[in-house]
Amino acid sequence: MSDSAWGLLFLAVLAVAMPAGMIVVSWVAGRPRTGSLTDVTPYECGKKPFTSARRRYSVGFYLIAMLFIVFDIEAAFLYPWALQLGDAAAEVGRGFVLAEMLVFLTIVIAGFVYVWARGALDWES
Repeated sequence: MSDSAWGLLFLAVLAVAMPAGMIVVSWVAGRPRTGSLTDVTPYECGKKPFTSARRRYSVGFYLIAMLFIVFDIEAAFLYPWALQLGDAAAEVGRGFVLAEMLVFLTIVIAGFVYVWARGALDWES
């Protein structure tokens, strides 16, 4: 067998052994199950929980979370992109790099204004 085949075989064995080992260790080292109702009752700050943990959340919660991720990733993308374009400015010119950045920011701001105008950021609706 070639070196790459041995590496692939090792990776496959490791991919099966790690989860199996974690399950075995948790089973061996875990707390034994008892039939007591106290052991299986949810505990929240010393009080019984108000509602079920399986209740449904509003779609607005997920929408706000997804929009936060999208705009957060775009904001985090600006810094390394600015560094890269700073190096490219010497080659192609500062005007082109500035125009490139303005096009990107215009698209991001247009997306934000669209989301805001559609009412996706209104928590009460």
